[in-house]
Amino acid sequence: MSATKLAEAAEHMVGSPFRLHGRDPSTGLDCIGVLAAALEATGRDAPLPRAYSLRSRNIAGLDDIAGKCGFATTSGTPLPGDVLFARVGSCQFHLLLSAKDGQFVHAHAGLKRVVISPMRPGWTIVGHWRLIEKI
Repeated sequence: MSATKLAEAAEHMVGSPFRLHGRDPSTGLDCIGVLAAALEATGRDAPLPRAYSLRSRNIAGLDDIAGKCGFATTSGTPLPGDVLFARVGSCQFHLLLSAKDGQFVHAHAGLKRVVISPMRPGWTIVGHWRLIEKI
Protein backbone atom coordinates (compact mmCIF):
# COMPACT_ATOMS: atom_id res chain seq x y z
CA MET A 1 0.00 0.00 0.00
CA SER A 2 1.36 3.37 -0.95
CA ALA A 3 1.15 6.71 0.79
CA THR A 4 -0.80 7.99 -2.22
CA LYS A 5 -3.48 5.34 -1.58
CA LEU A 6 -3.63 6.46 2.06
CA ALA A 7 -4.17 10.07 0.97
CA GLU A 8 -6.89 8.98 -1.47
CA ALA A 9 -8.63 6.94 1.24
CA ALA A 10 -8.64 9.99 3.52
CA GLU A 11 -9.99 12.19 0.72
CA HIS A 12 -12.94 9.80 0.32
CA MET A 13 -13.94 10.63 3.91
CA VAL A 14 -14.39 14.35 3.20
CA GLY A 15 -17.95 15.23 4.17
CA SER A 16 -18.23 12.52 6.86
CA PRO A 17 -19.73 13.86 10.08
CA PHE A 18 -17.53 14.84 13.03
CA ARG A 19 -17.80 12.72 16.18
CA LEU A 20 -15.29 12.70 19.05
CA HIS A 21 -13.68 9.23 19.22
CA GLY A 22 -15.51 8.29 16.00
CA ARG A 23 -13.99 5.54 13.87
CA ASP A 24 -16.68 4.99 11.22
CA PRO A 25 -17.04 7.42 8.27
CA SER A 26 -20.80 6.79 8.12
CA THR A 27 -21.45 7.71 11.76
CA GLY A 28 -18.62 10.17 12.42
CA LEU A 29 -14.88 10.65 12.73
CA ASP A 30 -12.53 12.80 14.72
CA CYS A 31 -9.01 13.60 13.52
CA ILE A 32 -7.56 10.35 14.87
CA GLY A 33 -10.54 8.48 13.44
CA VAL A 34 -9.78 9.84 9.95
CA LEU A 35 -6.32 8.31 10.14
CA ALA A 36 -7.62 5.05 11.61
CA ALA A 37 -10.31 4.69 8.94
CA ALA A 38 -7.86 5.55 6.13
CA LEU A 39 -5.34 3.00 7.39
CA GLU A 40 -8.02 0.32 7.66
CA ALA A 41 -9.40 1.18 4.20
CA THR A 42 -5.96 0.49 2.76
CA GLY A 43 -5.42 -2.79 4.60
CA ARG A 44 -3.21 -1.52 7.41
CA ASP A 45 -3.64 -1.97 11.14
CA ALA A 46 -4.60 1.13 13.08
CA PRO A 47 -3.52 0.67 16.72
CA LEU A 48 -4.39 4.24 17.64
CA PRO A 49 -5.48 5.46 21.08
CA ARG A 50 -9.19 5.67 21.88
CA ALA A 51 -9.07 7.35 25.29
CA TYR A 52 -8.20 11.03 24.91
CA SER A 53 -9.80 14.43 25.34
CA LEU A 54 -10.08 17.42 23.05
CA ARG A 55 -7.63 19.32 25.23
CA SER A 56 -4.29 18.00 26.44
CA ARG A 57 -0.85 19.12 27.53
CA ASN A 58 0.72 15.67 27.27
CA ILE A 59 1.63 14.37 23.81
CA ALA A 60 4.34 11.92 24.85
CA GLY A 61 4.69 8.69 22.91
CA LEU A 62 3.65 9.95 19.48
CA ASP A 63 6.65 8.44 17.67
CA ASP A 64 5.90 5.05 19.24
CA ILE A 65 2.24 5.23 18.17
CA ALA A 66 3.25 6.32 14.66
CA GLY A 67 5.75 3.46 14.42
CA LYS A 68 3.10 0.89 15.38
CA CYS A 69 0.96 2.25 12.54
CA GLY A 70 3.77 1.92 10.00
CA PHE A 71 5.12 5.49 9.96
CA ALA A 72 8.58 6.95 10.48
CA THR A 73 9.50 10.45 11.61
CA THR A 74 10.28 12.81 8.75
CA SER A 75 10.48 16.53 8.02
CA GLY A 76 10.29 18.96 5.14
CA THR A 77 7.47 19.57 2.72
CA PRO A 78 4.58 17.17 3.39
CA LEU A 79 3.86 14.63 0.67
CA PRO A 80 0.45 13.04 0.06
CA GLY A 81 -0.15 10.46 2.77
CA ASP A 82 2.06 12.13 5.37
CA VAL A 83 0.59 12.60 8.84
CA LEU A 84 1.11 15.88 10.66
CA PHE A 85 0.39 16.69 14.28
CA ALA A 86 -0.20 20.37 14.91
CA ARG A 87 -0.56 22.53 17.99
CA VAL A 88 -3.69 24.54 17.27
CA GLY A 89 -4.12 26.11 20.69
CA SER A 90 -2.37 26.28 24.05
CA CYS A 91 -3.74 22.88 25.12
CA GLN A 92 -5.12 21.58 21.85
CA PHE A 93 -3.53 19.43 19.18
CA HIS A 94 -4.85 18.22 15.83
CA LEU A 95 -3.97 15.43 13.40
CA LEU A 96 -4.00 16.05 9.63
CA LEU A 97 -3.35 13.84 6.61
CA SER A 98 -1.57 15.46 3.73
CA ALA A 99 -3.43 15.26 0.42
CA LYS A 100 -2.57 16.55 -3.03
CA ASP A 101 -1.88 20.18 -3.96
CA GLY A 102 -0.87 21.30 -0.45
CA GLN A 103 -4.24 20.37 1.04
CA PHE A 104 -4.91 18.44 4.26
CA VAL A 105 -7.76 16.14 5.25
CA HIS A 106 -8.90 16.55 8.84
CA ALA A 107 -11.98 16.38 11.04
CA HIS A 108 -13.20 19.90 11.78
CA ALA A 109 -15.14 20.04 15.05
CA GLY A 110 -16.46 23.56 14.36
CA LEU A 111 -17.84 22.64 10.93
CA LYS A 112 -18.94 19.25 12.27
CA ARG A 113 -17.47 17.30 9.33
CA VAL A 114 -14.31 16.04 7.69
CA VAL A 115 -12.85 18.67 5.37
CA ILE A 116 -9.99 19.17 2.95
CA SER A 117 -8.26 22.54 3.21
CA PRO A 118 -4.88 24.24 3.41
CA MET A 119 -3.04 24.36 6.72
CA ARG A 120 -4.40 27.17 8.87
CA PRO A 121 -2.03 30.03 9.66
CA GLY A 122 -0.79 29.91 13.24
CA TRP A 123 -0.82 26.13 13.56
CA THR A 124 2.57 24.82 14.68
CA ILE A 125 3.68 21.41 13.42
CA VAL A 126 4.98 19.34 16.35
CA GLY A 127 5.11 15.96 14.58
CA HIS A 128 5.52 14.80 10.98
CA TRP A 129 5.49 11.16 9.87
CA ARG A 130 5.74 9.36 6.54
CA LEU A 131 4.36 5.92 5.75
CA ILE A 132 6.93 3.16 5.47
CA GLU A 133 6.15 1.38 2.22
CA LYS A 134 5.54 -2.37 2.51
CA ILE A 135 7.58 -4.41 0.10
